[in-house]
Amino acid sequence: MSYYQGQRSEVVPFRGHNGDTGEAYYARPTRAGKFPGIVVIHHMPGWDEWIMEVVRKFAHHGYAAISPHLYFREGGPDESPDDLGARIRAAGGVADAQIMGDVAGAIAYLRAQPNATGKIGVIGFCSGGRHCYLAACTLSGIDAAVDCWGGNVIVDDPKLLNDKRPVAPIDQTVKLGRPLLGIFGNDDANPTADQVNRTEAVLKKLGKNYEFHRYDGAGHAFFNTQRDAYRPEQAQDGWRKVFAFFTRYLAASAASSIAAE
Repeated sequence: MSYYQGQRSEVVPFRGHNGDTGEAYYARPTRAGKFPGIVVIHHMPGWDEWIMEVVRKFAHHGYAAISPHLYFREGGPDESPDDLGARIRAAGGVADAQIMGDVAGAIAYLRAQPNATGKIGVIGFCSGGRHCYLAACTLSGIDAAVDCWGGNVIVDDPKLLNDKRPVAPIDQTVKLGRPLLGIFGNDDANPTADQVNRTEAVLKKLGKNYEFHRYDGAGHAFFNTQRDAYRPEQAQDGWRKVFAFFTRYLAASAASSIAAE
């Protein structure tokens, strides 16, 4: 098996919450075979270039990966991801129920492909990490989940709960029925190190299958090569943890043993 393999990436339609048709970015190896699937839940800034790079990274490592555009109902074709993300944030974000419906639609898309093994992982960054935690607790069809610095899993101020976010994800932990990996920077302000500690305490108390990794000298978004927050050494080790985790639980059949860039 070559360490470098062809892949194909494209924007595809998918059916999300309430049957709405939206866009998703999809990438997979071009060689023959069947591949585990990964749903990439984008961060609050939106469906941007770095998220597309993450999707292609998974395809390089032998997965069929998809990132649904969670803001497709709100933006026009000419609006930049930065502008759309800022507008969505100012409006209080997107309802959890809608995002869970879109993630479920992305899972269904992956399972319907002829190259699918049927194994599905979910990974999310920033707000997407929170959504990943919530999906791992409430959606079926997920075999492994990775929360990358998801904030507001624990809600200390009840005023942060509303019609869009009616429950704190931590309160759904009892329903968690698949392995969970958490990646965090110790300098992050959301989640704070204390909030990560408290989340881990709940997971441990409930006997859940989880592992958390925390990094000194790193804050929020430290995987993101397009941000000043990027920390190469910590990100490289974090990606190794992510691929080892997905290999263990999704049995990737391709180049997941390649060292993360």
